[in-house]
Amino acid sequence: MRHYLDHAATTPLRPESRDAWLAATSVIGNASSTHGAGQDARRLLEESRERIAAVLQCDPIEVVLTSGGTESINTALRGLWAARPQGTSAIVLPDAEHHATVDTVAALAREGAEVRIVRVSDRARIDPDHFADALPGAAAATALVANNEAGTINDAAALARAAGSAGTPLHLDAVAALGHVPVSFRGLRGDAPAGVGLVAMSVAGHKIGAPVGIGALVVARSARLSALLHGGAQQRGLRAGTQDVAGAAAFAVALEAAESERVAESARLTGLRDRLVSGILSRVPDAELLGDPVDRLPGNAHVLFPGAVGESLLFLLDVAGIAASTGSACQAGVAEPSHVVMAMGRTEQDARSVLRFTLGRTSTEDDVDAVLAVIADVCARASGSGSASGS
Repeated sequence: MRHYLDHAATTPLRPESRDAWLAATSVIGNASSTHGAGQDARRLLEESRERIAAVLQCDPIEVVLTSGGTESINTALRGLWAARPQGTSAIVLPDAEHHATVDTVAALAREGAEVRIVRVSDRARIDPDHFADALPGAAAATALVANNEAGTINDAAALARAAGSAGTPLHLDAVAALGHVPVSFRGLRGDAPAGVGLVAMSVAGHKIGAPVGIGALVVARSARLSALLHGGAQQRGLRAGTQDVAGAAAFAVALEAAESERVAESARLTGLRDRLVSGILSRVPDAELLGDPVDRLPGNAHVLFPGAVGESLLFLLDVAGIAASTGSACQAGVAEPSHVVMAMGRTEQDARSVLRFTLGRTSTEDDVDAVLAVIADVCARASGSGSASGS
């Protein structure tokens, strides 16, 4: 039996979302066509957009449907950079962001952007005051609502207020937070002046039980963004191309389901997570929970196993039928130390010795029991498999 504890990477497809997707595929027509079939597709598309907007608490016209979080983040950051006022060149970047953000900003730096790094705390938290200090005169800023790796929940409202006060356009990455904490675009935006403060927010469907390949970028009506994709006037001209009607329908259903169960499910997952963490710490005394111990995503357990090799831990757990994550990025087949762990002030060796267990809607007590039954032996074996620095 396989025990899946990697819901932060992707969570199982919800049956009701799958059914909505299948039903929508029977609607024939391009939503941009003017004939009856096209208008039937358009009607379903816009009804789905309205449902998505209702959950995210924004206007339907502000929902730009994308292929997922990475495209949304690229669209926001590249769009804000391209539309920046003359004389501005800085992008404010906390140093524990998702690679979709880090790599996009690195690409913009090669095109002339000045990158202002904001150091996070030893719990991976963005300090609103430090963030505010970096904002004046910046072309754009970005921040995570919740850290996708360490699980720490940031004070997104304070970050948005700081951006509004500084007159800086802000993008929030809410991909990891969606379905676990309240995410209100209108509430986070507050009374910021037009075009500054929170102007864009990224979300992805497969994190909440929608199919892979659908997501959204919420873009304020007042925002100035240049399009990433060209070729049509769809979605305010911000994302050209034939729109995914079935994906939109499936995303809307998954969002509504996730929001309806969010409070109860968060409490349930918090209980499972706390049992998992306490069980690991009692069996592996040297282990340490990283991130904020209280203000963290309910299903996230990001654990440091000093002296162990993360890849070995992952392999041994997989052999035992347990799916987790090392918390490190693997690019071109080369495992890298977690930049998030290093941003928290830990060593490169520590950054190679972490595991991220993430629980979700299908998680049970049996999944926790499975980890606790093997973790001491797995850790002992991984600690003897080679140095954690990779030699």
